[in-house]
Amino acid sequence: MNSHPSLLLHAQGLRRTYGSLVAVDNVSLELRRGEVLGFLGPNGAGKSTTMRMLTGNLKPDSGKVVLCGIDLYDRPLDAKAKLGYLPEIPPLYKEMRVDDYLRFVAKLHGAKREAVEQTKTRCGLLDVGKRLIGALSKGYQQRLGIAQAILHDPEIIILDEPTSGLDPNQIMEIRTLIRELGDRHGVILSTHILSEVESLCDRVEILHHGKKIYSGKIGAERQSIEIGFRNPPSREELAGVDGVAGVETLSAGLFLIHPLKDCDPTEALIRKASEGNWGLQRINPGRYSLEKVFARLTKEPS
Repeated sequence: MNSHPSLLLHAQGLRRTYGSLVAVDNVSLELRRGEVLGFLGPNGAGKSTTMRMLTGNLKPDSGKVVLCGIDLYDRPLDAKAKLGYLPEIPPLYKEMRVDDYLRFVAKLHGAKREAVEQTKTRCGLLDVGKRLIGALSKGYQQRLGIAQAILHDPEIIILDEPTSGLDPNQIMEIRTLIRELGDRHGVILSTHILSEVESLCDRVEILHHGKKIYSGKIGAERQSIEIGFRNPPSREELAGVDGVAGVETLSAGLFLIHPLKDCDPTEALIRKASEGNWGLQRINPGRYSLEKVFARLTKEPS
């Protein structure tokens, strides 16, 4: 059962290895109704592997995924009925016509026939229903990929690079659609466009070398900063960082930083952690440029 009625997705301790390579290492996350979560990381960070585990396309070595209170690995068909997924390469049959493909998807999901026309309207596909998918532009193929993910009105929608290949007008339309979906569903959005995350997402999580290193709200007011290290410095060293008013020890290697008034010590903390080889493992900062935080965190040696 969900611990909170709005909790749609709960993943805990996900780990996946390929031989000696640890692709995803103890990643946990949650998604609630009405939330758009930005899921970020540089190439090779483990994002796609994590999303494949969240959608049941790849079984983790350890960990669990619960969708709308249903364990994904115990009851995969029931759990996946709550889920819509657009992978980076849309799952399209190029030799089919758009209408035939959407009716096929609707039948697979047990969706009503009118859902096809409703979804075509939402995704701007009304004019291409009779065309072969292989003859569509990349932009229209991307729209069709989103359509197959939302056709059965799932509770949870996971989108991997949904605006890839779209022109500026199409990008605006898809962003509007994602905002609309986020009002009554839960959406996980993976993209390399950080401005897209800042405009669409309520919260962001960043992976690097298979680990979650950042979790924070978009546009949050400055607040105390929770920060964790693999090789933690002393409280005195942390207290000496520019912009820090005070430091609390929460547990071994985990601290709560209180900023000085009108200061945000996030950048200084990240820089000091890198210089001092403190092994920054996670940080939940107040308001700061997402682009700068992403660059600092993902350039730090693991």
